[in-house]
Amino acid sequence: MQPISIELPHRDFSAIKKAGLALCAVGFLFMIMALMEVSRSNPVLFFMLSAGSMVTGALVFILPQLKESPAGIKHNRLFFLSATSRGFWGWAAAVFFTGFYVILYWFPQYLENLIRTTDWLSWIMRGKPADQWFLYGFYYTLAVVVMGIRMIVKNRHNRYQIIRTCSVMFFQLGFAFLIPGLLQLFNQPEFYFTYFWPLKYSYLFPNDIQWLMSQPGGLGVFMIYWGAMMSFVATPALTYFFGKRWYCSWVCGCGGLAETLGDPYRHLSDKSLWSWKIERYLIYSVLVFVVMTTLLLWINSATQGAMFGTWSQNFSSVYGFYIGALFSGVIGVGFYPLMGSRVWCRFGCPMAAILGLLQKYWSRFRITTNGGQCISCGNCSTYCEMGIDVRAYAMKGQNIIRASCVGCGICSAVCPRGVLNLENGPMEGRYNLGR
Repeated sequence: MQPISIELPHRDFSAIKKAGLALCAVGFLFMIMALMEVSRSNPVLFFMLSAGSMVTGALVFILPQLKESPAGIKHNRLFFLSATSRGFWGWAAAVFFTGFYVILYWFPQYLENLIRTTDWLSWIMRGKPADQWFLYGFYYTLAVVVMGIRMIVKNRHNRYQIIRTCSVMFFQLGFAFLIPGLLQLFNQPEFYFTYFWPLKYSYLFPNDIQWLMSQPGGLGVFMIYWGAMMSFVATPALTYFFGKRWYCSWVCGCGGLAETLGDPYRHLSDKSLWSWKIERYLIYSVLVFVVMTTLLLWINSATQGAMFGTWSQNFSSVYGFYIGALFSGVIGVGFYPLMGSRVWCRFGCPMAAILGLLQKYWSRFRITTNGGQCISCGNCSTYCEMGIDVRAYAMKGQNIIRASCVGCGICSAVCPRGVLNLENGPMEGRYNLGR
């Protein structure tokens, strides 16, 4: 008996797409050169050649999709591509992302020449030279915008996905990049209006509040009240009406990167019960940790160091290093090609933990299912970036009310039968046992 061989279709790109890939490669090459001393002679030129070539190449590769095929989500050969199936190129991407974050956080001197290529933009926006965080913010925002365009092209048949993607692009570009820079230009405190405690954990630390209150002009006081109102008033109110999606999938910069740059890896999230257990232990442990750290710092401030002085400082340092940097940055983004796009959001984000509890027990949001129409194709579970086995709920006809669900709506978008629907309805009857 002869063995059966399956020949996968050859992925043949058009000439214009090949040109786009070539431009991206040229831009990456110039970025490597920008790390060297040679870029010091003309940093603006190297900036244009590196960032400009990569952006142009990416758009040249992405935009032809508008005419090449009809609208609709395409995941052709996704599980056979090395880059998106934990193959060689997937591991290479993970090493690159992880290595970049390690260097950015702890060895920024090796990025000095690359940082200097963004000086001209930093002077325009902030009135001072660039540093490692400006470099990071620029390329982070660039990734969200360019890959956001890709997301819009890919989901151009779906109005919800288009609006949601435009929202995260808008908030990242405006509120997380331009506004903080312009505040510094006018000698005001740098502040990110789309990040709140406990995600931006230091915003409720006593030292940060005292520093903001000492700033002239009253803007610092407004920032304190803004952060407090968003954390303790707006968050529960908006989550009650819309679920955690209002933040995690529409506003948050972490979610914005996951939904754009991380989209090609969303299917890599683990759907097992074991992973779900680890998720619950980890994310609520991080939440408890940041609450304890904040309380200890306030007690230490009120008692002027008489109580928990060393403990509070140690808790703050440990949280800042292991959670704020190592977990959310290095692992949270570096492991996209290995564990999916929502590693930090799923396993570590304390903001997601609070929003999830509110969503589960005090929210009008749910994903309804029409179990009679489900054909058990598994698309919904496969492409759930939060590791939810959506198919198991759909086959039983149960509403999906999971604390981890970010309401991205991809499960509904990839369903060929229209089984899933994102809804905001009355609290009564949210939980149903299905069939």
